[in-house]
Amino acid sequence: MHMDTTETPLHPLSAFQRNMLMLATIAMGAGMSINFVVVAPLTRKAGLGEVEVAAILTLSTLLYAFMIPQWGRIADRVGRKRVMVFSLIMMGVTNTAFLFTLEAALAGAMAGMALLLTLVFVRLWFGLLTPGLQPASMAAMTDATTPANRAAGLGMLGAGMSIGSILGPAGAAALAPFGALAPLWGTIVFCVVVGIVLGYALPKTVPRDRAMLRPKPLAMLDRRVRPHLAFLVAYFICVGMIQQTLGWFIEDRYNLGALGDKSGETAVLYTGIVFACMAVATIAVQFGYISRYKTDPRKLLPIGLGIVVVGYIGADTLIAFPLLCASFFIVGVGSALAIPSANALGSLSVTREEQGAAAALMSAAPPAGFIFGPLIGAALYKYAGQAAPLIVSALLMAGLTIYAWTLTRKAPAPSA
Repeated sequence: MHMDTTETPLHPLSAFQRNMLMLATIAMGAGMSINFVVVAPLTRKAGLGEVEVAAILTLSTLLYAFMIPQWGRIADRVGRKRVMVFSLIMMGVTNTAFLFTLEAALAGAMAGMALLLTLVFVRLWFGLLTPGLQPASMAAMTDATTPANRAAGLGMLGAGMSIGSILGPAGAAALAPFGALAPLWGTIVFCVVVGIVLGYALPKTVPRDRAMLRPKPLAMLDRRVRPHLAFLVAYFICVGMIQQTLGWFIEDRYNLGALGDKSGETAVLYTGIVFACMAVATIAVQFGYISRYKTDPRKLLPIGLGIVVVGYIGADTLIAFPLLCASFFIVGVGSALAIPSANALGSLSVTREEQGAAAALMSAAPPAGFIFGPLIGAALYKYAGQAAPLIVSALLMAGLTIYAWTLTRKAPAPSA
């Protein structure tokens, strides 16, 4: 069955406009993930426990995931550009409210149940108002591509979210010397500026009278995509466990609490440095290897996962801080090999016309994983010891490596 390669997109976008969509997802990823660097050590300093902090973030992520399809329908009614700009601006607004609440807590103006309920209230608004970028940007990219290049276009957006989720925390290393809350300010400004530029860069979008031409979405339990989706959810549960607890792990392992007033700022700095090492590795591999060489994803996936396992084991067993950084550099290399390969294999499991829908479905994996991962990680950290999240994640990743090896043996070879 041949596809008409002369088919034109419903709403074409220039290369600059498509890159702006990717930049928007980078900003969103940074705005979401910065909380793992800043919030973990600072809320502990303000008197909240590990499980309480993780529960706050888990609750907002659950609401975020629930609201994604609702915002997709809103974007179809009022226009994608409006929803994307609104989401980025609201990311800045809700993170600003979160920041002011943390400032009040650190100043002693708020504590205990009042602090907990205020943080929950702010994060609920985050979950309600910010999810629109993901479905709106995917719909815009779907309309801007043809079936021949749709998977690649949607892959750009997925890569942007992944890069942003690492770059945000990594930026903490550069901004932490200006104060423990400076990294949060940085992502607030970044999201708002990108939102404003996006508003000028993208053409106006209106409800379409050609909606019937949009590819049908795949069912959540589509038998072809289901194993790949389950795999990615499990992967991001492990990632969520580590990202939630890494700030506490660093603070406790290196006894940063003994620094007094500087403990929060130093914990943010050290955690940001570790994330920066992971970001450098991920970006170097993504753009220096993955983008250049068309390596078979069936081979790369188990290799990447195995490398992540080595990194987690190193992080647990190697005590010196430079060796911890090196361990997470290794994790970054493995992640850069594993995630694009898993997404590619998911796309290869369906027909070419369905690849865009498969990419959209698998984009639900990160928020789904982050519903469970942070809470599990925090519980392990509190009740089983500071090394427990790393050990459990390493074991789960080892299991995923074996699962990936068996899965990829059955996967079709990539077509030219």
